[in-house]
Amino acid sequence: MQTRTVVSEFLGTSLLVFFGVGSAALAAEYLGTVGIALAFGFTLLALAYALGPVSGCHVNPAVTLAVYGTGRIGLRAAVERWAAQIFGAIVGAAVLLLLAKQIPGLRTSGEFGTNGFGDRSAVGVTIGGAFLAEVVLTFLFAYVFLAVTHKVAVVGFDGLPIGLALAVVHLVGIPLTGASVNPARSLGPALFAGGAALSQLWLFLLAPLVGGALAAYVHRLTHPAPPLPAAGPTGPSEPS
Repeated sequence: MQTRTVVSEFLGTSLLVFFGVGSAALAAEYLGTVGIALAFGFTLLALAYALGPVSGCHVNPAVTLAVYGTGRIGLRAAVERWAAQIFGAIVGAAVLLLLAKQIPGLRTSGEFGTNGFGDRSAVGVTIGGAFLAEVVLTFLFAYVFLAVTHKVAVVGFDGLPIGLALAVVHLVGIPLTGASVNPARSLGPALFAGGAALSQLWLFLLAPLVGGALAAYVHRLTHPAPPLPAAGPTGPSEPS
């Protein structure tokens, strides 16, 4: 196990949930859709520069699935990241809940920055519409992540388009479903909100993973791996 990678993914997911979901659960009245979208985007942007060189700053099981689908990491590395992300999201949501309990009159039961469809959607999107939206939004985000990162790590200016992509999908997705695009981000708050947030959780676990898998498939078509060096009589040719 790569301890640095696991700790990085745990920490990054915890902070993304605390600040991103916190902006929706604690300050939605003051920030609005644009403010919440920017909170998610800026948090990820900062994390990408801080943790990207360590673990790649996936902080999202759908992104890890997309990276695994392109062959950049092995199954064991993917499973380690998934475990760290899930545990990190739960811890981040728990700390956020402790803070929320200190605010008189703030309701956390059934809400708490969770995702939803039907009467839990700002526009009343249906279950089919919610599934489609989450697949498409996650596809865009994961595809951008794959396209701007050529290896596992996030380096240079890679963090900028990744953070901007997350902000954009939240601008579109918040009125529809609250914008998950991240199974761990949905799981953590839903466990503490309970009720309909928990009964609808399956969609926000499954749809982003479908979007991540599609992003990996399309990325392989648009960004094929370079061909291996031609083999000579004594083996693969060496660069001069």
